[in-house]
Amino acid sequence: MDIVKPSEIFDREAEWAELLDFIGDESPFPTLGVVSGRRRRGKTLLLGSICDAAGGIYIEGTEAVPAEHFHVIGEQLAARLGSPAPLHFTSWRAVIDAILDMETSSPLPVVIDEFPYLVKVSPELPSVLQAALDLRRRKGGAPIRLILCGSALTFMGGLLAGNAPLRGRAGLELVVPTLDYQLAAEFWQISDPRLALLTHAVVGGTPAYRREYVRDDAPRSLADFDAWVKRAVLNPARPLFREARYLLAEEPDLRDPALYHSVLAAVAEGNASRGGIANYLGRKATDINHPLAVLEDAGLLAKSPDMLRAARPLYRITEPLITFYHSVMRPAWRELERRRADQVWKRSRDRFLGGVVGPHFEEVCRAWAADFAGAEAFGDVPAEVGRGVVNDPERRTSHKIDVVVLAEPDGGPRKVLSLGEVKWGDVMCEGHVERLRRVRDLLAGRGYDMSSTRLACYSAAGFDADLLAAADGEVMLVDPERLYS
Repeated sequence: MDIVKPSEIFDREAEWAELLDFIGDESPFPTLGVVSGRRRRGKTLLLGSICDAAGGIYIEGTEAVPAEHFHVIGEQLAARLGSPAPLHFTSWRAVIDAILDMETSSPLPVVIDEFPYLVKVSPELPSVLQAALDLRRRKGGAPIRLILCGSALTFMGGLLAGNAPLRGRAGLELVVPTLDYQLAAEFWQISDPRLALLTHAVVGGTPAYRREYVRDDAPRSLADFDAWVKRAVLNPARPLFREARYLLAEEPDLRDPALYHSVLAAVAEGNASRGGIANYLGRKATDINHPLAVLEDAGLLAKSPDMLRAARPLYRITEPLITFYHSVMRPAWRELERRRADQVWKRSRDRFLGGVVGPHFEEVCRAWAADFAGAEAFGDVPAEVGRGVVNDPERRTSHKIDVVVLAEPDGGPRKVLSLGEVKWGDVMCEGHVERLRRVRDLLAGRGYDMSSTRLACYSAAGFDADLLAAADGEVMLVDPERLYS
């Protein structure tokens, strides 16, 4: 199926192509697709545009009782079928039968958006769908392409998992992500790499945060950034002000908001390990297993292994706005509500640069190494990218490595393609390279293949003259311009 993506949809080329491939499937039977992703990522625009372009039906779930759902869907199907009166339904079985049995000579997309709202008041709905789809696979049916969409990631993630009724019934499972840091800069129309990094450290890559939430108010320059934060983010009259709180409230499985906010605050303060988070909360490590798992399922936390100590998983917040909220806004919430953004930002700016931008810059550098640098930078295609810690018993210390790049396992010693250090506010020098050389030697003594390891210095503040003169095949220098090139 060849339908041109509307110009108002920024990027989403891969998602558009997958949806076209699904709804254009020539199977004569009904097929099921599932689309998920946090709110504000453009799912509704994407699916609504697909329905408009392909002549499909778009049904939006609401927080209502089943009778109202039946009435609204009856009106929409009647309009599609040319019926003078709304179709009358009294059960979800009748609704699903009417959708899957619509007469159509070609594949017809039917989208049910905000599906979790419907299941909340009608928990039998997934089982009804399962039975209806199974019946038509045995006896035949119309080529309906039914797409279920939702923003509650814990619910949507379980829709096709384990023993769920719809497991094995879907031919599409599409997750709509945020925009990566390069696309986000393009979307915000920011050409200055440092300004793009600062902005991304606040709002990440969620499209709606530029459009509806700040009314296309983007920082115009580095000099305008502080003023933009105060007028667009710390302003209680702007929707972005309360957004971080709402992100947790949207997840139905987060039943103890105080606990989950505290876990996120611990991570925002730099406590990346399970033990560090537990200590911050004054609890045992085993006591936080459940909230960590729930926040992972909700897509708010991501867990990655220490690349050099696999038994030590590390956690990070996936949504920059949540980190910004816990570091800057939550401690001064009452002041901000009283419109004291000037005072709050004046005393919080250094904490923002060190505690928010610094770690965020590290994550962007890891994203560059994983997704953009490629074999040209490292001599081989990166297989895994992360961070790690190397103990140094001789010097009675440990070395934190911000960017560890590993090659594909080949049966021999694991090949380390690169070791990198990241600094946001410091000019890097030969001393940083010497520390990386020390780590390289330690890892070589522990059985890693360090024969072609490139040492990398990532800095937003630049490099001193000696390091610039010494940079060669062994040492790679990466600045913001290179991250965005």
